[in-house]
Amino acid sequence: MTDRSDAHTAVLPLTGRRAIVSGGSTGIGRAIAVLLASEGAHVFIGGSRQAHVDDALARIGEVGRGDGVAIDLAREDNVSTFVDRAKEALGGVDIVVANAAIGAGGLTEMDEAGVREAVSLNFTHYLLLAQRAAVEMPAGGDIVLIGSMSAYVLGPHSTVYAGIKQGVQGVSVALRRELGPKGIRVALVEPGMTGSDMQLPDLPPEKQRALIAEEKMLRAEDIAVGVHFLLTQPRRTVIQRLTISPRVQDEE
Repeated sequence: MTDRSDAHTAVLPLTGRRAIVSGGSTGIGRAIAVLLASEGAHVFIGGSRQAHVDDALARIGEVGRGDGVAIDLAREDNVSTFVDRAKEALGGVDIVVANAAIGAGGLTEMDEAGVREAVSLNFTHYLLLAQRAAVEMPAGGDIVLIGSMSAYVLGPHSTVYAGIKQGVQGVSVALRRELGPKGIRVALVEPGMTGSDMQLPDLPPEKQRALIAEEKMLRAEDIAVGVHFLLTQPRRTVIQRLTISPRVQDEE
């Protein structure tokens, strides 16, 4: 029999790992939480609507273990509350996926309240969640930041959203260097156009399904598989930035 022992690097199991996923009740976050749970991780999700959290937990329960809470992570002190609730449910933290986000447009198209909310949820919550993770998780932990290919699409209607996502890029690079010596990996995943509630109302579900069928849009599960890949690589490696786009997306 052919010896294939050196044909593949050793991959890490997710069984028993404790994972927090913000924005884990819908879209990409839900897909990540379901996949991690199906691989043996105990997941804790956060979402803004109780009905969505309940629905996601029902699906997670079909494949593994999960808990969660409905919470607005744009509000002051709620990130800390979210992590505290997760620690209580999980008994500790090994993986943190910062994913919760809302859409935002051009700076002159938004009012002050809208800009503040977008920055708070799409950027500040990422920083605070990563900060708590760096304190709470032991060596061998993983922080995954879900960015966006919108960081490269600098059009007149993307000022706030694209600016935030470019900021997340910078955080991912610097934080990897800050936490790497402590045994914590930091990775950035940048999806292209992906079917989710964030595409509403511009792209209703039936239009999203059509674009996915035409291979012009990704499914949330495509992003989840990418996150699974980077989490299971040997500890000596880190996937610094993983960009996942539809094969025929051409706006970047």
